Amino acid sequence: MQTFFLKTAALLGALAVAAGAFGAHALKQVLSEKYLAIFETAVRYQFYHVFALLAVGILFREFPNNYMLWSGRLFCFGILIFSGSLYLLTAFEAMGQQNFKWLGAITPIGGLCLIAGWVLMAIGIFNKG
Repeated sequence: MQTFFLKTAALLGALAVAAGAFGAHALKQVLSEKYLAIFETAVRYQFYHVFALLAVGILFREFPNNYMLWSGRLFCFGILIFSGSLYLLTAFEAMGQQNFKWLGAITPIGGLCLIAGWVLMAIGIFNKG
């Protein structure tokens, strides 16, 4: 599982850089400041949690327990749900589709996954066995 988290972090990191560049160049032409800020939040939180996932991959060697395993899984789910819902929200807005604003309502679920990932990482470190 350690290798999976490291590989996933590397791929999600590359995607975060690509998304950030896309937002900085292409989306400035089509999104309002409000939706550009939403997109930038998605990129920023993805990037933060790429480093968290990378840490889980590294720490998993020293702390190979279920807490650390679920920490990595929750970071993956959290990135997917939190950043993914914001990416979709801004994509639909850029396409002029106004009936997908409900996507913002699922974003906090991703945020809870990210918070739980941090908590489980801490518990996993304290409970080495």
